[in-house]
Amino acid sequence: MWNFMAPPAYKPELPADQIDSRYKSLRWQVFLGIFIGYAGYYIVRKNFSMAIPELAQFGYEKGELSIVLSMNAIAYALSKFLMGSVSDRSNARVFLPLGLILASLSMMFMIVPVVAFGPENKGWAIFMMAALNFLVGWFNGMGWPPCGRVMTHWFSVKERGTKMAIWNCAHNVGGALVGPMAVYGAIWFGSWFYGADTTHYFLIGTYVFPSAVAILIALFAYVLIRDTPQSCGLPSIEKYRNDYPRNYSAKQEEVLTTKEIFFKYVLNNKMLWFIAIANAFVYMVRYGCLDWAPTFLKEAQGYDIKEAGWAYFAYEFAAIPGTLFCGWVSDKLFKGRRAITTIIFMLIVAVFIFTYWQFSDNYTLVTLSLIAIGFFIYGPVMLIGVQALDLAPKNAAGTSAGLTGFFGYFFGTAILANIVIGYVAEHAGWDWTFILLLAACILSIVFVSFTYKEEQYLIQNKK
Repeated sequence: MWNFMAPPAYKPELPADQIDSRYKSLRWQVFLGIFIGYAGYYIVRKNFSMAIPELAQFGYEKGELSIVLSMNAIAYALSKFLMGSVSDRSNARVFLPLGLILASLSMMFMIVPVVAFGPENKGWAIFMMAALNFLVGWFNGMGWPPCGRVMTHWFSVKERGTKMAIWNCAHNVGGALVGPMAVYGAIWFGSWFYGADTTHYFLIGTYVFPSAVAILIALFAYVLIRDTPQSCGLPSIEKYRNDYPRNYSAKQEEVLTTKEIFFKYVLNNKMLWFIAIANAFVYMVRYGCLDWAPTFLKEAQGYDIKEAGWAYFAYEFAAIPGTLFCGWVSDKLFKGRRAITTIIFMLIVAVFIFTYWQFSDNYTLVTLSLIAIGFFIYGPVMLIGVQALDLAPKNAAGTSAGLTGFFGYFFGTAILANIVIGYVAEHAGWDWTFILLLAACILSIVFVSFTYKEEQYLIQNKK
C-alpha cells in the first residue's frame, strides 16, 4: 500500500480528564467531514444524466448515450466492493478526499469528447465518454467505504442507526445541488469559455463547475476528518461508551490483510450474503419505482411531464425525513435491531406500491403513494448498510458494506431495475412490472429475516 494512504499510528492515550471533551468535539468534527465529503461525491456522480438532453443537438442518440450511462453504475458497483478492502487498510482522512478529487477530474474531462471529436467522430467520442464515465463511477466508489470506516470507529453500535440516518441524507443534499449547479454554472461561467456559442454552455454547468466545487469540498473534508480515535490519543469507541458488541475483540483495532478481510470475515459470513441478496431486491424497488415513474405516468397514464416531474420530486424528497425516522425507530424503539425495522418498512412499501398500481389514474393518490414509497424505502436502503457494519468487524467495515453495495447497484439497479423492469414493461405490460416490484418486497423481507436471530447480539452489552 502507498505510504501516504497508510492508517496513522496510534498515539499514547490522553489524560483521563481530557478524553471526554476531546472525544465529543472530534466526533462532531469527523461527522461533519464525512457528511460534507459524501455530499461532494454526489455533486459529481450522475451529471451525465443532465447532459443527455443537450447532447442530442450534436447528433448523439439515446441508445448510444445509454451505454455511457450504464458504465457509471457498473463501475460504481465493482468499486464499492473492491475499493472497500483498500479503504479498510487506509487512512480515511486521505482516502475520501483522494477519491473525490479523482472523480472530479474525471468528470471535468467529460467535456473533451464533445469538443475534441465532434459528431463526425461520434464513435470515438462515445468510447471516450464511456471510459471517463466509468472512471467517474469507479472513483465515486471510494466515497462510502471510508465513511463506513469512520462511522464504526467513532460511533458505537447502539447509536449508529441514528447517526447513519443523518449522514445518509448527504447524498440527497449533494444530488439536489446538481440541477441548480448545472443551470447557474452555465449562466455564470459559460461565456468565459465559449463566448457567444451558447450551445456549449451546458458543458461548463454540468461538468466543470460542479467538479471545481467538489475539489474544494474534498480539501475541506481533509481538514475535518480523522481516521480513528486511537490515532488522536483517545480510547476505542467501545471503551469510551462502554458499549461492547458480543463479537468485539481487540483484533478489531488492528489493520487486517486483504486475505483476512475477504476470506475470514466477509466472504464466509453467511449473514452478509443474506443482507447483500436482500439489498438487491430493495434496490430493485428503489430504482424500479424512481427511474420508471416519469415514463409510466406519462406513457401509461397520460400525465404531462410537469405532473410526472413533481411526482418524481416528491418521491426523492420524502427520503430525507423517512431515513431519519427509520434510524430513530431502529435505535430507540427496537434498540439496534435493524432486521425487524427493515421488515416492517418493506411491508409498508409493498402496501403503497399496490396502491400506486391500482389507483394510478388518480394523480393525488399517485403522488401520495410515491411520497410514502420514497419515505419508507430509503430507510431499508440505509439500514442494510448499517447492518453490514454491525455484522462484520469494524476493520472490515468497508468491504462488508461494499459487498452489499455491489449487489444493490449491479444486480438490483443495473440488472433488475433497469434491464428487467424495462424489458417486462415493453413486452408484457406495466401490470407485470408492479407484480415484480411486489415480489421484490417479499423476497427482501425473506432474506433479511434470516439475519434476525444472529442480530440479537445488538441488544447485549458484554465485555
